[in-house]
Amino acid sequence: MSSRTVRIMALASVFALATSAGAQPLVRKDLSLAMALTIATTASEACKALNQRVSVTVVGRNGEIIVQLRGDNASPHTVENSFRKAYTARTFRVPSSEIVKRLKDNPQLGAIHLTNVVAAQGALPIMIGGDVIGAAGVSGAVTTPESPGGVKDEGCVKAGIDKVADQLK
Repeated sequence: MSSRTVRIMALASVFALATSAGAQPLVRKDLSLAMALTIATTASEACKALNQRVSVTVVGRNGEIIVQLRGDNASPHTVENSFRKAYTARTFRVPSSEIVKRLKDNPQLGAIHLTNVVAAQGALPIMIGGDVIGAAGVSGAVTTPESPGGVKDEGCVKAGIDKVADQLK
């Protein structure tokens, strides 16, 4: 064999190894239906205990709805708004309240014009370590002089996520 042939074969072997090594499937954890249901029902019950009529949405890794609940007597718009809050938290990997802050700091924030994104407090990302695997959003808590509605919404979401915290490892 010529030295050129040997070099070509060696180079082909290197490319074959590099290609197969990089072609491994992704290994990741995702929200199960059971976890999403637990988060949603716990968040709903937490708000109900505060006499708040809310809707709850839990979205998965890709922003798709896994669970959506409309509480008794919750206003119709709360279903869509809970989804948009959750989608926002998932998309930007931060609590939706952070988007509110960013918009106040920069009123020209272009991201706010994206489909399904809303600057409203009431959603938190669901994480395993540093990996965002979904988000949950609540909408409908009434604003009072003592407490903005979004703060109550976010508190209910936190209760839901805390309920499954031991599974988020």
